Amino acid sequence: MADVLMIDVEVAYATPEQQVILALKIPEGATVEQAINASGLLNHFPEIVRADIKAGIFGSVCKLDQSVRQADRVEIYRPLIHDPKEARRQRAAKG
Repeated sequence: MADVLMIDVEVAYATPEQQVILALKIPEGATVEQAINASGLLNHFPEIVRADIKAGIFGSVCKLDQSVRQADRVEIYRPLIHDPKEARRQRAAKG
């Protein structure tokens, strides 16, 4: 049986209070979703809803089934509290 090639990736998640970046070794060809699951962050941050996860690699939003590559940083994004466009409109209306 052939040896599975492992790659190094990071999985990151931040709250207003803390930032967590975990270094992992996962099998080559693994997906963003598999990297997130392997990180264990879903267990440590119950506010992350598995069905609603938005993620990216190095700041570029991607699908959960996208493959990760050596040295990628997978980022789990929190939902926006305020719509940036609406916030700008409100600031402009105030003066």
